Amino acid sequence: MHNILLTGASGYLGGSILAQLHKPSIGSTILPAHGTIYTLVRNDTQAQAVRDYGAEPTSFDPGDEAAIESFILGHEVSVVVWFIDVVSVERQTLFIRALAKLRQQTGKEVHFSQTSGAKIFSDLAGALTDKPLLDTDHKLYEIQSERQTRAPFPAFQKAVSTNNTVIKLAEELDVKSYIIASCIVYGEGLGFGNKISAQTVAIVRAAKEAKRVYRVDDNSPTWPVCHIRDNTDLYIRLLAAILSENDNIGHGRQGYYLPSPGSVAWDDLYARMAISLAKKGIVEDEQVKLADDTALETMSRGLNCPKAYVRVQLAGKCTLTPKHGTEALGWVPKFAPEHILETAETEVELILKHI
Repeated sequence: MHNILLTGASGYLGGSILAQLHKPSIGSTILPAHGTIYTLVRNDTQAQAVRDYGAEPTSFDPGDEAAIESFILGHEVSVVVWFIDVVSVERQTLFIRALAKLRQQTGKEVHFSQTSGAKIFSDLAGALTDKPLLDTDHKLYEIQSERQTRAPFPAFQKAVSTNNTVIKLAEELDVKSYIIASCIVYGEGLGFGNKISAQTVAIVRAAKEAKRVYRVDDNSPTWPVCHIRDNTDLYIRLLAAILSENDNIGHGRQGYYLPSPGSVAWDDLYARMAISLAKKGIVEDEQVKLADDTALETMSRGLNCPKAYVRVQLAGKCTLTPKHGTEALGWVPKFAPEHILETAETEVELILKHI
């Protein structure tokens, strides 16, 4: 019986997973028999919310090696689902080492799931985008290792390195690792905390500041998308496969998963959101223009980032292509990629309600 530790339960992605685990009717996957689901919390309010969702709260410093080892070994936690600061790697290594010690003591298989992002596999991180890059590609780890020093932004060099470190260290210590590359996730969060996506909210924040929706690239690049319920369902299907001790699921260097039914063009998403923002008087009109230097400066204030990083939040090309979830986990998304365009007005209303 595996005990599970879920981090980030007050967030958009982690909170949705906790909610669906509590009410399986929300999704399509029910976990097989398992032990306790523990959730890392920061305060008493979060602790009570977690209890309301049927999990057991716990509180310790996720950067304290002794505290981590004490918890993992003391509660025999053999599965960790990680959402905290996915760019840095220092804390993940501590959890992986603690899991390895549990395996040594008990002989039980241990697992570490690292939440990453599609940006790590995009041109923003120096990835090649001239053809589809399957998440089942057996050379994906080598491709990522080769490209990590070529990322145009230092933060992405670090994030790519983090994924590679997780995989390599877990492999050395006989811990099974998984890299979940979230994309543009949309729809209302299911949990008790954050209800909105980081990706779509950036479009609204920039538009509010600039009084217009701007496109940042002039070549209409595409990006994978996923509804929050489908994204959550892939995570839970992976958990179900782990708990069932399914040896056919990929892990380590063959453990990349992109939860997505497909991609849409950024320009199409801008256009649909511009119509909704214009209706509400947030922008001057629904016309989408190519951002010039002045517009980028204004947008950077709305996004609270340097001008050079506006494209990081609002654009880029990613050809990472989903295959692993369907083949290994039987994951079938309910929402087509075009659904994000069809529900753009609902997404805008949700974002405006929460920012």
